Amino acid sequence: MSSLDRMLTILDLFDESRMSIQLEHAVQATGASKATAYRYIQSLCNRGLLAPAAEGSYVLGPRIIELDRLVRKMDPLLTSASPMIRAASERLGTNIMLCSFYGDKVMCADLAWPDRSVEEIYERGRPMPLFRGAMAKIILANLTPYQLRSIMLWHGERIRDAGLGDNWDDFRSRMTKLRRAGFCVSRGEVFNALVGISAPIFDAEQRVLGSVVFVVPEARYDARQDVPYQDEIVALSTAITADIARRMPKSLAGASRAARPRKARLIEPAQDDAEKATI
Repeated sequence: MSSLDRMLTILDLFDESRMSIQLEHAVQATGASKATAYRYIQSLCNRGLLAPAAEGSYVLGPRIIELDRLVRKMDPLLTSASPMIRAASERLGTNIMLCSFYGDKVMCADLAWPDRSVEEIYERGRPMPLFRGAMAKIILANLTPYQLRSIMLWHGERIRDAGLGDNWDDFRSRMTKLRRAGFCVSRGEVFNALVGISAPIFDAEQRVLGSVVFVVPEARYDARQDVPYQDEIVALSTAITADIARRMPKSLAGASRAARPRKARLIEPAQDDAEKATI
């Protein structure tokens, strides 16, 4: 691991259970000496990615806010999908979540929530389980065989626990069937009494970027057989994918994805705190 990689692992320390860090945390995360870890922290502070707080602690810095604004204005997934999910949610009266996939994470990127009878349990930036829920399963199903093989090697037990396959052949077969179906339906896998209906979103070179998901109470899903949820979600994901391709030519898409390093070793067990949720 390069010194730059070690420095950037400090940012991975932040999650909902840890809003600030101390120098000792940076030492443990990087394996560096106190002097070197302190230099890493100072470099991040100088770039606005961290900021000093009380009693020798550090919090995320204002540069994060600036970058988030740029993502909202420029990210092809958001600029294409956000207006579409709002129009669809208003037309259908259905809550819709947009999920983004990058490197080793699935997270909520945006949402439209007209049905206030359902608590707004999702929010932008919230990580989602990788092995549970329609939003993540449809993304998994559209990863490359190499990525899936890597996931199986590192997380076979968690895959078995999620009912996604007892071995590589079983896992691959289930993912192939799901990919061919083009959508996924899950019941109560992340949050009780909610149904997720998802479909994948791709970039201009047909690499999966994320997913779009209807979040529907089980009672409504079972009662409203006249609403073709599966057809609607596939049509919505197809329209978003087409708009991304229109906005982002293949040459530019390739350059953008090349800038996002793919990790052969996807999520390590300690990182996926969202698995603790019981959608």
